[in-house]
Amino acid sequence: MPAATPALAKTTVPAAAPAARGQGAASVAQKALQKLGLRRDIDLALHLPLRYEDETRITPLANARDGQTVQIEATVTASEIQLRPRRQLLVQVEDDTGSCELRFFSFYPSHQKTLAVGARLRIRGEVKGGFWGRQMLHPAFRVAGGELPAALTPVYPTTAGLPQPYLRRAVVSALTRVDLSDTLPPGAEPPVARMYSLNGLQRRFSLREALTFLHHPTPDVALSTLEDHSHPAWQRLKAEELLAQQLSQQQSRRERDMLRAPVLRPRRSADGALPLHEQLLAVLPFDLTAAQRRVGEEIAADLARQVPMHRLLQGDVGSGKTVVSALAACLAMDAGWQCALMAPTEILAEQHFAKMIGWLEPLLAQRGRKVAWLVGGQKKKDRTAMLAMVASGEAALVVGTHAVIQEQVQFKNLALAIIDEQHRFGVAQRLALRQKLAAHGMEPHMLMMSATPIPRTLAMSYYADLDVSVIDELPPGRTPIVTKLIADSRKDEVIARIGAQVEAGRQVYWVCPLIEESEALDLSNATATHADLSEALPGCMVGLLHSRMPTAEKKAVMALFTSGQMGVLVSTTVIEVGVDVPNASLMVIEHAERFGLSQLHQLRGRVGRGAAASACVLLYATNDSGRVGETAKERLRAMAETNDGFEIARRDLEIRGPGEFLGARQSGDALLRFADLATDTHLLEWARELAPQMLDRYPELAAKHVARWLGGKSDYLKA
Repeated sequence: MPAATPALAKTTVPAAAPAARGQGAASVAQKALQKLGLRRDIDLALHLPLRYEDETRITPLANARDGQTVQIEATVTASEIQLRPRRQLLVQVEDDTGSCELRFFSFYPSHQKTLAVGARLRIRGEVKGGFWGRQMLHPAFRVAGGELPAALTPVYPTTAGLPQPYLRRAVVSALTRVDLSDTLPPGAEPPVARMYSLNGLQRRFSLREALTFLHHPTPDVALSTLEDHSHPAWQRLKAEELLAQQLSQQQSRRERDMLRAPVLRPRRSADGALPLHEQLLAVLPFDLTAAQRRVGEEIAADLARQVPMHRLLQGDVGSGKTVVSALAACLAMDAGWQCALMAPTEILAEQHFAKMIGWLEPLLAQRGRKVAWLVGGQKKKDRTAMLAMVASGEAALVVGTHAVIQEQVQFKNLALAIIDEQHRFGVAQRLALRQKLAAHGMEPHMLMMSATPIPRTLAMSYYADLDVSVIDELPPGRTPIVTKLIADSRKDEVIARIGAQVEAGRQVYWVCPLIEESEALDLSNATATHADLSEALPGCMVGLLHSRMPTAEKKAVMALFTSGQMGVLVSTTVIEVGVDVPNASLMVIEHAERFGLSQLHQLRGRVGRGAAASACVLLYATNDSGRVGETAKERLRAMAETNDGFEIARRDLEIRGPGEFLGARQSGDALLRFADLATDTHLLEWARELAPQMLDRYPELAAKHVARWLGGKSDYLKA
């Protein structure tokens, strides 16, 4: 193992300086810095340590406890290579208080030279006490001498070709160059819980002080406050990061408020016929809930303005978002414009298409207009016909997948874009949809729908640039779903219950997490489960559905299940959203401990859509002792305790963090690197309040703050 480098708290080697192994190594390290996104001095300054090593003190061997990582200073008394049971280098060292054996299974001639008998070394590693005495396995070491560092040694996240000593030098060098002048307005200090003492005076950290401290903390700091990010220096960073995000989103909102969109108001046709949305309400076989009506009015008010609507429509599984979106589409089509509805999967897009055709096509036919269908796997002839309908304006509504935003799709006059399960679409895809009206010098209104309820703190943070509407009640007649946790050792009982359900004329979903066997994860696969259930349930048609099947096969399987001919559908999570079969009354989710809460809630929502009592069985795998991990148990318990999507989303945020809810909005990069929405609500409230004041009174400081923290990432927040 290469010798450890002493702490480099005071080194000021330029980031691009060649490493000891020559210019080639420096070039490799520079490429590795780029790979980590460390291009600017501020990027390096904000690249914070994963952990710290304490090289500030020497521990006498007699005081080292078993399992403790310590730094000792000792003399080599013996050094030899042993070949059995395997080749290894054994080195005996001792200080004034005791002795220790160093053991290396990987070593070089240079190591043997440094570890020669008589050498005085500083050695850092974990002390293990064994039958033959104290031992360290592969410790870091270097020749003793020189002053001990005054600060803890940082250990940074890194990648291949970027050694810690090089990265430490680069960070220290960047800190000497970077502009960390205060961008907060006078008197706008963040509400940092704890202050620190400087020369007996209580004061808060500036950004420079916070970063300098976090890169090289003093040895007396409570490490727990660095690990849980509660230290005042961490609080300062989190507050500034949240402020940058709020500034970016509120600036985005202000920029959008200056854009123009078509004004869409209901109107009677020349022959005196009712507006399209009123005609739709008259033919629907059900009444809207109060929540649907309220949300519909909010959307209609937005569409009647010439500012582009940017609204997120949230509603729990089965709350009736589709009909609300259909009414919004009616307002656009009634005003003579086009509407697009885009879904992430073909199955979900097809569900929407079937509903829209049933509700709207008879009404549109009276006006000589149609509903178009656009997906990736269409035959060329069908696709060409659809593209012509869209370009001419004959297609008043276009339903489809990502195919809707491809370059060759030219709308005559797109006024409203509806995106279902919006967190599954990337930034570039949403931006492409917004460009479809650029020829008119306007932007379309955007209605984004999500069946994954978003906790309030997450909406406050990541959706500060959106208006949010919530359908917070379910239509009458939805059957409560009973959720049961069952160990997979009782799978036979579950299969017996499936048999009883099928005999009673009911249908069943069985969801598996993988398509094929994986050696890395001990998960059953959909194909094997399909074979097992087919054998266990003779006389029952058992279908198989997964994402790698050809589109025609998927459609055929879904048609059999929807029509009731198929009793059991074995599937991957492709049926997570959109599938609506009222006769399905039992959902079995295998390896439920592997799924996120929001995904489990989505899957559970596929049953309970009819009058029959419905159940969701969460099959979980246990370890050899018959137990399941604590985090998995917590997640599954939450599912069993509540059917409230918002409560489930809140717990999922606590357990797994915000990434699950945001999907491609992050474009692979977490936009909040330091702040934690579960614990930093007070800082988020401060940032939300300060951001508009800064934009109004200190626009230059606001621009500088956003550039420092987000760089080019601010674009991702605007989509």
